[in-house]
Amino acid sequence: MNIAYLVLGSNLGDRQRHLSTARKKIEESGIDIIKTSAIYETEPWGVTDHPNYLNQAIAIQTTRYPFGLLKKLQQIEHAMGRNTKGDYAPREIDIDIIYFNDWIIETAELIIPHPRLPLRKFVLVPVREIAGDLTDPVSKNTLSELIRQCNDDTKIHILDKA
Repeated sequence: MNIAYLVLGSNLGDRQRHLSTARKKIEESGIDIIKTSAIYETEPWGVTDHPNYLNQAIAIQTTRYPFGLLKKLQQIEHAMGRNTKGDYAPREIDIDIIYFNDWIIETAELIIPHPRLPLRKFVLVPVREIAGDLTDPVSKNTLSELIRQCNDDTKIHILDKA
C-alpha cells in the first residue's frame, strides 16, 4: 500500500459541495481516505482578482502508483468540470498530489513532492494538520520548518472542521 497526501481546492460555485464530491469520487474509485484536514478558506495565490478558495488536505492509502493516481485524479477533475490544468484560472475543483510515500519524482508530467509546496501556506498548513511534522524528502525540512520559511502572506483561516 502507498500513502499519499493530496490537496483539494475550489473557488467556483458551491465550493464545499465540490470538495465533498471530490472526496466521494476519490473513494468510489477504490482509494481509501484515511485522514482529512479541516476546510480552510484562502486567498488566491499568484493572482489578486479571483474568488477565495476552499482548500482541504487528505491522506490516502492506495494500491495505485503515482502516474496511475495522477490519471485517476485528472479524470475526477474533468468529470467535475475542470478543463484546464497548470494555470491560475478559477476552477470548480483542483486536486494536487503533494507527497507520495517519501518518493521524489521529476518528469514533464509529474513532480512529487509538489514543486510549489514550499511557497504555499494554503498547502503547507492543512497538510501539516494531518501529517504532523512529516519531513519533506527534498529539503529535509519538517512541515513546520517549511511553514516558518514560507514567504506566502496570503490569508488562510479554518472555515470548517471536516
